[in-house]
Amino acid sequence: MAQTAYKIPLQATNQRFQISLAGVQYQMTVRWNAMNETWVLDLADQSGNPILSGIPLVTGEDLLAPFGYLDLGGQLIVQTSNNTDAVPTFTNLGTLSNLFFVVTD
Repeated sequence: MAQTAYKIPLQATNQRFQISLAGVQYQMTVRWNAMNETWVLDLADQSGNPILSGIPLVTGEDLLAPFGYLDLGGQLIVQTSNNTDAVPTFTNLGTLSNLFFVVTD
């Protein structure tokens, strides 16, 4: 089975936007947690009702794996160029560190 990765356009700033994942509209919020020095992700339905909150953007794991029961239709993977184990920093999100939605075709 082939997989297709879709890059989610992010910037190194707190942000909230609408996005379609596997044909379903969601609201995604990405914000910097200064205390932990990490980016975190919230996912809500298109009306803003929370589905998942406070997921750290870490590399090397499917961020949705613990929530398979939600059947969101794919995986969320963070990858940093030139060092696949490096977590996104405050300044490199959306440039060197990227978030991908990966679906199996």
